[in-house]
Amino acid sequence: MTIRVGVPTEIKPQEGRVALTPAAASELVKMDARVCLQAGTGNGSGYPDEAYAAVGVELVNSAESVYASSDIVLKVKEPVGPELQLLQPHHKLFSFLHLAPNPELTARLCDIGLTAIAFETVVEGNNLPILQPMSEIAGKIAVQVGAHLLHTPQGGAGKLLGGVPGVGRGDVVVLGAGHAGGTAARLAAAMGARVTVFDLNPQRLGELQAAAPNINARYANAEDLRGAIHYADLLIGAVLLPGAEAPRLVNREDVKTMSEGSVVVDISVDQGGCIETTRPTDYNDPTYSEEGVTHFCVANMPGAVPRTATQALSGAMLPYLKKLLQSDWRENEVLRKAINVERGRVVHPALIR
Repeated sequence: MTIRVGVPTEIKPQEGRVALTPAAASELVKMDARVCLQAGTGNGSGYPDEAYAAVGVELVNSAESVYASSDIVLKVKEPVGPELQLLQPHHKLFSFLHLAPNPELTARLCDIGLTAIAFETVVEGNNLPILQPMSEIAGKIAVQVGAHLLHTPQGGAGKLLGGVPGVGRGDVVVLGAGHAGGTAARLAAAMGARVTVFDLNPQRLGELQAAAPNINARYANAEDLRGAIHYADLLIGAVLLPGAEAPRLVNREDVKTMSEGSVVVDISVDQGGCIETTRPTDYNDPTYSEEGVTHFCVANMPGAVPRTATQALSGAMLPYLKKLLQSDWRENEVLRKAINVERGRVVHPALIR
């Protein structure tokens, strides 16, 4: 039986990514899958409809047509608003879901009765192969945006993150030394900032300590965290527990100790955030101020660079999508363990309360 893969247009604000590049779609067509794409979906990433049509993708004009003609619904971000009305019990939903901090969406997917497989819970060994490239992009964006928000016209403290000769450098504190945090720490260090990164993994701490002389890698404990945050010009939250809600490491009182005009960027906002003052924003209204500190907590940070992010995501995700096309896909342990919701039940251990 021919498997039908549907790719609707993302409707989150300023979300230009698409789950499949034309080259990746071509690979599915060669496997005799039927690929259906909502017209215009690739425009934000620089892929016109003609590029998809040239490799055998069927183009349709509405999201309703995509969902109605699909077995697998392939998205970038979790379904929102009207998309939930289009999902059906027979669908396999394959996308980022971030259900841990979103019980309402979890309940809705259970009510629909479909099978929901999350990109962020695809785990091989100790790696998160689909999430990893998006984490690295978010880590770079966190530093780039944070440095910009420190500028006075953006309401910042007027500091140049890397300083100049004869003038002190900015201080960057990074919570988490994984792919997002590690990437952020390295970029901030390359810009010349003093960087302190906290984690509990000695191997990651050792790698970052050796990466640059201006990176200080330290074990996370409440006292040291509090002291470092007080002096931070830019605080980046990048803590991840696969599939689970992010642990709250920084409370409001800690944020209050930061200087006025400093900046918080919480990459882990998708999983609820690791800073008490975090709340999700989007690119239409990306920042807000709490305790005199500018917060940037956009829940789809890589959406700002859709060309790069689409290519990275599509390449990382494609091998797993190919396995999902097989009738025996449940025999694949990686995919089976990545199921979050199935037949009206929450099945992923990180989501079971």
